[in-house]
Amino acid sequence: MIKTLAKSIREYKLPTILSPIFVTFEVILECLLPFVIAELVGAIKDGVNMWGEWSSWQTLGVGQYALILVIMSLLSLACGALAGLFCAKASAGFARNLRKDMYYKIQDFSFENIDKFSTPSLVTRMTTDVTNVQMSFMMLIRVAVRSPLMMIFSAVMAFVMGGNLAWIFVCVIPPLAFILFLIMWKTLPLFRRLFRKYDDLNESIQENVAGIRVVKSYVREDYEKKKFNKAATELQTDFTKAERILAWNNPVMQFFFYGVLSAVLFIGSYLILENVPLGFGATLNSESISQLIVYGMQILMSLMMFSMIFAMITMSIESSRRICEVLAEEPTIKSPENAVKEVEDGSIDFENVNFKYSSTAEKYVLEGIDLHISSGETIGIIGGTGSSKTSLVNLISRLYDVTEGAVKVGGRDVREYDLEVLRNAVSVVLQKNELFSGSIKENLRWGNPNATDEELIDACRLAQADEFIQTFPDKYDTHIEQGGTNVSGGQKQRLCIARALLKKPRILILDDSTSAVDTHTDALIRKGFREYIPSTTKIIIAQRTSSVEDADRIIVLDGGKINAVGTHEELLGTNEIYTEVYNTQNKGAKVEDDPSTQGENGSSNQTENDSSNQTENDPSTQADGKGGEADE
Repeated sequence: MIKTLAKSIREYKLPTILSPIFVTFEVILECLLPFVIAELVGAIKDGVNMWGEWSSWQTLGVGQYALILVIMSLLSLACGALAGLFCAKASAGFARNLRKDMYYKIQDFSFENIDKFSTPSLVTRMTTDVTNVQMSFMMLIRVAVRSPLMMIFSAVMAFVMGGNLAWIFVCVIPPLAFILFLIMWKTLPLFRRLFRKYDDLNESIQENVAGIRVVKSYVREDYEKKKFNKAATELQTDFTKAERILAWNNPVMQFFFYGVLSAVLFIGSYLILENVPLGFGATLNSESISQLIVYGMQILMSLMMFSMIFAMITMSIESSRRICEVLAEEPTIKSPENAVKEVEDGSIDFENVNFKYSSTAEKYVLEGIDLHISSGETIGIIGGTGSSKTSLVNLISRLYDVTEGAVKVGGRDVREYDLEVLRNAVSVVLQKNELFSGSIKENLRWGNPNATDEELIDACRLAQADEFIQTFPDKYDTHIEQGGTNVSGGQKQRLCIARALLKKPRILILDDSTSAVDTHTDALIRKGFREYIPSTTKIIIAQRTSSVEDADRIIVLDGGKINAVGTHEELLGTNEIYTEVYNTQNKGAKVEDDPSTQGENGSSNQTENDSSNQTENDPSTQADGKGGEADE
């Protein structure tokens, strides 16, 4: 674990080394100061002059002693300041690298890896856990160096000043170490459970904030408050229990601190009165015992600081383990050696494919898939909820690997391709559309960072997005709020389609990506595909038969298996599933065909209602954080 974390120090090795070096000098100077003070007190008692000579300790005057003490104090201050500066630079840089390494690692994760950890857990590991480790690292390179050094040097000086009396300080260390170990042994399991509760709390917050519109629509604020309160209370209970045990740390230290101090004063006074020899060449008197107490306090303060380090490290051990889990995780999907760097065409072949998300799952999600799609062909996919439509297309861009069989693109197994090359050739508009905060241009250029303004406009015209963009005051420079909350669902879908087209892919997959647009706009999008990208293989997953009826072939999926393949005419009347879906939707269409139910343009709209159309066409409601969500 330490070896894994140490890799993130990298360019901050020098400040990491310099900090304990300056701490060492600081400790040495602090330990010498009481010795010089004791010499000064002894010299004053012997009647030393204000100014003496620099030839030896015995000839120094009060002025020389004062000057030495000032210089030593300033040097100690400078060493402490430099140690703090280098410590801050090293710890902050280490935390930065640690977050960077985790973030880069997560970017390479497959969906399977992300599913293993969960999003809230990954967020907690990159924030709370890294902060805990940063604090421990800061203590380790400064306080953890200072405490043992101060303890050792103070103990040496204590033996010099107090002889055998200094054994009192040494004897207190074993019982104190045992108590600290006992506290650590009791609290570590609690912290392990505590961080799992942090994950649950973050998950509750993330779900609530992301779905706040649904929460308010269903007036579930009270339910969400209770759920949050439960997670927060469980976290509080475990944290209180852990802190209650850690709270013994301070009183135990105080007990030993004052106990040792009392013992030194009592035994020291007795030894002075009885004139008992102390050994180690020490002579005990009122000056030396006062300095012995100072060294004793330094030893005990070092132990107290050590206990603080111990408490912080106890908390960070679990955080370190969780971070190392992410850093040690190997992506389940990665590019092979000597990977293929070019996709020849948009042909797709499923050869006896079986697939399940987990190796321990009993049932296959997809079973016995044998399908061959020619380059440039338009394929529609229809099926009920849970028929594994999305799972099927996820295998094409290798978001998941097949369990059995093979998926080929351009005549080559997808596992032979460089991942970046394959995914640039396969453009996917996911079922859940995501836009990011920034301008429309910035969002579109996710598809092609080097796209010109003319290319952006062409892609948006093809996706039927240019028309509503032109109604915005800032047009393509219009700011999109996080998650695209200031545009409607249909607008969001069209922007995502335009973004996918900018990749100029060999294969274009629309995973139910026109569900929030009206049938007229849907038809225009498909017409544009036929005319402008005829060589691109197009796979359209849809709930509406009207979205796929002009496809070259339609695949009917049922329970993860191919139920039928054919054209609209071939399936209609011969395939029970397709016919049932078509007839059900046609009955709804008959109602829409009634002129009294039509909108202003007389066209039916299966998804977007009149209010959402009005919202889209009114630029005053767009791109200002108040855009419509009616069609979402």
